[in-house]
Amino acid sequence: MNVKIFDKPETQAFLKVLSGLDKDGGNPRVKEIVHRLMSDLFKAIDDLDITPDEYWTGIAWLNEIGAAGQAGLISPGLGLDHFLDERLDAIDEALGIENQTPRTIEGPLYVAGAPASEGFARLDDGRDTNGQTLIMHGTVYDADGQPLKGATVEVWHCDTRGFYSHFDPTGLQAPFNMRRTIVTDAKGCYKFQSIVPHGYGVPPGSPTEQLLSALGRHGQRPAHIHFFISADGHRKLTTQINIAGDPLVNDDFAYATRDGLVPDVTERTDEASIKANNLSGPFAEIEFDIHLTSLVNGVDNQINEQRKRAAA
Repeated sequence: MNVKIFDKPETQAFLKVLSGLDKDGGNPRVKEIVHRLMSDLFKAIDDLDITPDEYWTGIAWLNEIGAAGQAGLISPGLGLDHFLDERLDAIDEALGIENQTPRTIEGPLYVAGAPASEGFARLDDGRDTNGQTLIMHGTVYDADGQPLKGATVEVWHCDTRGFYSHFDPTGLQAPFNMRRTIVTDAKGCYKFQSIVPHGYGVPPGSPTEQLLSALGRHGQRPAHIHFFISADGHRKLTTQINIAGDPLVNDDFAYATRDGLVPDVTERTDEASIKANNLSGPFAEIEFDIHLTSLVNGVDNQINEQRKRAAA
């Protein structure tokens, strides 16, 4: 029997009470959001005939997500991070802003305070011998298309086991391994040496994997490298590139792949290239230029202060 009570006056009045709309004080924006979200949930319970057992199963799963610290992991897995990017794209389009370098999701594993250097950095400590040497470089351009000196390029990625420093359950990585901050040189260039990262999956048996499995989905990501790029007078850009050729480039559980963010990987085996990069053997090379956009009325309208991290 499908009994519905959402539209009853008593239910609508109750929604206003529980969200504080019948009282002064509190935060009006929080009240507005809570009222809308709870209204949508009440309606879903009505429309889908969600049983108490199903509801409390969901509550138990939320408790598990919180205990595991995986809210930031299931968020991209359910497409929320991608949807937020799509909305920002639509807002930019309405403002007449062209993003030559697309934004994409941050992910939950950034750590602030990585060692800084000018022009060039070595990201890895050389202990992950399973990784192919990578040289990645490019130019950061300002909103007028000119090379931008002094821009800050924060870069981070995982090792060949799929683990990030500060979040490595084996404890094998030193702090800030494969994490650096590079300040562009006089020509607006950045360059780093590291290893080609591997893809990885959500923790086996985790509440994130449990939900994805219930949806008939996998929890795997293609190999990728994260970036924050910022400069005075410009909006901070959050993006990441995928490693071309990874079989999951177009099947990322986090929906981070976007056109323009899968640069070519060139295999360098010639002696001239090897010597020019002070290496002892062949390496992979990625060239990736970055274009920033101007502030909007003097304000970065897309920066998210709540996503700042302290060093783990």
